[in-house]
Amino acid sequence: MGMKILLEHANVPGIKTYEVYRQNGGYRSVEKAIKSMTPDEVVEQVKASGLRGRGGAGFPTGLKWSFIDKKSGKPRHLVCNADESEPGTFKDRYLMEYIPHLLIEGMITSSYALGCNLSYIYIRGEYMWVFRILEKAIKEAYAAGWLGKNILGSGYDLDLHVHCGAGAYICGEETALIESLEGKRGNPRIKPPFPAVSGLWSNPTVVNNVESISAVPWIVNNTGEEYAKIGIGRSTGTKLISASGHIKNPGVYEIELGLSVDEFMNSDQYLGGMMDDRPLKALVPGGSSVPILPANLIFKNAEGGDRLMSYESLSEGGFQSGSMLGSGGFIVYNDTTCIVRNTWNFSRFYHHESCGQCSPCREGTGWMEKVLHRIETGYGREEDIELLWDIQRKIEGNTICPLGDAAAWPVAAAIRHFREEFEYHVRFPEKIKNRDHFVAEPFEKVRHLVAKQEI
Repeated sequence: MGMKILLEHANVPGIKTYEVYRQNGGYRSVEKAIKSMTPDEVVEQVKASGLRGRGGAGFPTGLKWSFIDKKSGKPRHLVCNADESEPGTFKDRYLMEYIPHLLIEGMITSSYALGCNLSYIYIRGEYMWVFRILEKAIKEAYAAGWLGKNILGSGYDLDLHVHCGAGAYICGEETALIESLEGKRGNPRIKPPFPAVSGLWSNPTVVNNVESISAVPWIVNNTGEEYAKIGIGRSTGTKLISASGHIKNPGVYEIELGLSVDEFMNSDQYLGGMMDDRPLKALVPGGSSVPILPANLIFKNAEGGDRLMSYESLSEGGFQSGSMLGSGGFIVYNDTTCIVRNTWNFSRFYHHESCGQCSPCREGTGWMEKVLHRIETGYGREEDIELLWDIQRKIEGNTICPLGDAAAWPVAAAIRHFREEFEYHVRFPEKIKNRDHFVAEPFEKVRHLVAKQEI
């Protein structure tokens, strides 16, 4: 099933305990970094690896580290973003629940590289049992001398804390997370200044995802050059994928970037194909915020090339015919799925989770939810489809943080690729109203009904 970096020891009995983790090579990267590398050398290794942020944006991690202000003399902080709230994404939870010391080791090594003496793991409020697992792992690390004063006799000090949020999706945005960590309402900040200059308590701060930080120990132990050999092009290394929906083998998978979508979807080593062998209708490859892809664009791009599990390949064609790898929330839909209902469900989420700070997002997400509900329940009007298109267009790019874009993109893509299904809801309302919930007829039949105006 390809190379394993993060999940190599996932099935080792007792791996969540310090003793077993240490016996399997744990904390070697801390030893190597502190005893034989300068902080800048660690940063250079991460830059050489090509590791990109695994939380969704895909920004180069080492480059992000190099932006941190080292000249001001202020304390620096590393904050791990464990506020995993993207619908369809659950891979960070798996890492923290089953291999907590991997994240702790990554936090120590990364904090050393950045010159941080006080770091935090900010975890979503719904993950209380994982919160307790991390707290126990941190206590074990303190007891073993990996945290606290004078680590390994080097003179380097580091304190690490876990902070539990209140369950707000908006706090997955780095500046809203920082606001929440400071004890304030989780509203995103206007940038600049960026956190690397003025973040937590106005100090230079780096915010990284759980998966990103957990990859650092392997990079330090094996060098960035070796990590860069894995994957394809600028999509280096491995990626955790949260797979769900109408598939035979849902779960968390670690894949080498560059694996074909076809192999990932249909190989018995991975997802095993469609549940009940029903036809594939659509796919969301990177969590609820990325554009949905119809069946004809999942395995091949618009030019007929193979679609790969990589940042570049999934985005080929832009949003007209592509999508994004995002956070790796891989949601698969068969032919019984109602795209209108699915889009309405996503819109409900984004309306509920909007902080309300920006008018386009505060008002627009609410209107999209209402209009989609009207269409889904059989009370839609012909002009509602164009109204939805207009609303999402006025949200995208007009908000402080990316939540507005995350709310707009699914709606735009659903209309772009499945417009006939929206028209079906509007033109044949009785077929919608007479069912407790709408289960779509085969999409080709929907196309025919809409084109011919037949029932």
